[in-house]
Amino acid sequence: MPFVCWWECAHLCVRACVCVCSSGAEPPVRDAESRGELCVTMSLSLLLLGISMSLVESKDGIQCFTFEHNRDYQQVQFKFLDAVESMDPNNFVVLLQLNPYHIDSLLQLSDVCRIQEDQETARDLIERALYSFECAFHPVFSLTSGTCRLDYCRPENRAFYLVLFKHMIFLEKRGCPRTALEYCKLILSLDPDNDPLCMLLIFDFLCLRCREYTTLIRLYEEWEVHRNLSQLPNFSFSVALSYYHLSQQEDISPVENQQLKQKSNVLLQNALIMFPGALMPLLDLCTVQPDAVVSSHAFFGPSSQIGQPPALLELVSLYVGRCHSLWKEAGLMLWLEENVRKGLKRVDSQDPYLEDCQNKRKQRYQSAPRNIHRHVLMSEIKEATATLPLEVTTQPGMGFDPLPPLDSIVSYIRPERQNMGASNESTLSLFFRSLLPNFNLQVSGFARAGRELNQEVNRLMVAMRDMLANIQFREPQWENNHERDEEEWD
Repeated sequence: MPFVCWWECAHLCVRACVCVCSSGAEPPVRDAESRGELCVTMSLSLLLLGISMSLVESKDGIQCFTFEHNRDYQQVQFKFLDAVESMDPNNFVVLLQLNPYHIDSLLQLSDVCRIQEDQETARDLIERALYSFECAFHPVFSLTSGTCRLDYCRPENRAFYLVLFKHMIFLEKRGCPRTALEYCKLILSLDPDNDPLCMLLIFDFLCLRCREYTTLIRLYEEWEVHRNLSQLPNFSFSVALSYYHLSQQEDISPVENQQLKQKSNVLLQNALIMFPGALMPLLDLCTVQPDAVVSSHAFFGPSSQIGQPPALLELVSLYVGRCHSLWKEAGLMLWLEENVRKGLKRVDSQDPYLEDCQNKRKQRYQSAPRNIHRHVLMSEIKEATATLPLEVTTQPGMGFDPLPPLDSIVSYIRPERQNMGASNESTLSLFFRSLLPNFNLQVSGFARAGRELNQEVNRLMVAMRDMLANIQFREPQWENNHERDEEEWD
């Protein structure tokens, strides 16, 4: 059975996410009457929301779906884009008051609340968006089968990916990594071949957080052949860490313990040799002072970080920024120190694996694909975002659609706005419009605009003079106790 079809959480539900915490409470089971009421509610909501889902094709047991927007929802979407261009969060609030289940407005306002540290409201908005999508599900669409696909190139589908991803992050931060892992599996199953949000970069972290070591090892063994997971720093280090944790379990035989420990040692040494630039940043975030022999060695020194290709630096920074807390457990630093010394011995003895890793680093990490950049942007890990290339950071970023695919499939087009004069204005005119919103050279005419500009500038200057005239500077009041001052300086 393929890994994406293997779901340990058989009752995964979008609305009632099961938080596997210490309480161990089970989710409520709906009876037949409540399920009927839910279906009626969903049908009525579907008529009001304007979102539906259709089956595009079914082939070889794989079913491809897509979300669709009706004409009324498209009009709301156009108003949303106008609100985005206004750069005023209040416009999103007004839009949601009239359309309380508009997906992109919920996404954008959730980001605003999260930035303002209102985490509870941000989570509620994402959950409302999840409910909107659940109401639109096709009768055949299944969250647990692993055979349903959604094309990320369609803008209507992208919002579902983003809502699931943000909900997964909220779950992990609330201390529910097991449920967050199930959502990660769900997102990965929607398009396992392309992985548009690059869920493989966080899968290992969630497995280690909820102690699902065998799950991580199983995915690594099944996908290594066709996905080269060993070339990702997070999998190289996390799989070694999983074998180490398995070797520390008390219910295994001494022989098995020795085999697992030896396996973890080899994998960690290989990871250190393949990605030497990860060691020093990892120790720095763990507030551990490296040994003098290690810090002075050229292999782990500054050259190992400076000489990294751009894509490799981005991947290493993402792993270290996200997973450094996992290395703070007792005993891990001693195990890491032991294998760093063994790895240096292999380096000094010119192990053939060393040359193979050098060739791979030079050839395979020159540029990262777009889905990795998208994952870094959405993860908001400062160590990784600082390594993004200029062609990504200079693009206008939208929280409701970060780095859209270059081959997007557009089903409807936003009509052109009637007032397009501002796009043809000169730089000087745009500068005056930023100061004086009422100034418009093309609408008013040159002579009239010049008179209005003079009037506006005069009013602006008068206001500035009044403001400067009202500024008062107070002299600091110094105490006359010179003996106390001298004692304080002593």
